[in-house]
Amino acid sequence: MESPIDSLEHLTELRKRIIIVLVIFVLSLAVGFYLSPKILLIIKEQPAAVNIVWNVFSLTDGIFLYLKCALIIALLVTLPVMLLQIWIFVRPGLTEFEAKGLVWFVPMSFGLVLMGVSFGYFVVFPMMVKFMSTINESIGAVETYGIDRFFSLLFNVLLPLSIAFQMPVVTLFLTKLGIINPLRLKKFRKKTYFILVIAGTMISPPDYISHILVTIPLILLYEVSIFFSGWYLRKKAKLALQA
Repeated sequence: MESPIDSLEHLTELRKRIIIVLVIFVLSLAVGFYLSPKILLIIKEQPAAVNIVWNVFSLTDGIFLYLKCALIIALLVTLPVMLLQIWIFVRPGLTEFEAKGLVWFVPMSFGLVLMGVSFGYFVVFPMMVKFMSTINESIGAVETYGIDRFFSLLFNVLLPLSIAFQMPVVTLFLTKLGIINPLRLKKFRKKTYFILVIAGTMISPPDYISHILVTIPLILLYEVSIFFSGWYLRKKAKLALQA
């Protein structure tokens, strides 16, 4: 049974880790706010936005856009720090094998977030803008885009994709906890494919090519998740035999 002194030490350590994460978040938010104008200009020069005139319909549109951009930057910077602090906090209670496995969660999770953001920005979002512009032109509409709506659409694409790309990390973590295994993942493969197809349809523009281009990476991520789950259990079993 854990003594009161040990409990107090754990709470003190947890408080320390939370403070570090909050400090990094606030600092990266401030840096993100400072860099927002430059980042927004870079986005404006990309193919998906270069032919679109941004308009503001409220005095607060600009400042809110800065805040949204800064928030995205802060989340990207804080995520690996938060994962690292979690690993440091739980490290004393882990075996050597578990510790070596979990330490890869930090770079893997951050890399997958960047992949999700990049895929959404360079593939999905341009397809969506092109499709919607084509529809607007077909009905003779004059395209006048509010900058706030433009970036709301962009963030609504990037956020779910960055979360979806965490699938292998989440699967590996749940496998370590013994909640899921490769057999269970394979058993629900068809149902999961159906859910991923619906998710890809909701994220992408309503045309078959876009659906396929978005859904295939999601399905591949699920297959990669099955591979990681099986790899972990095989390695764990091998170490158990050697012991």
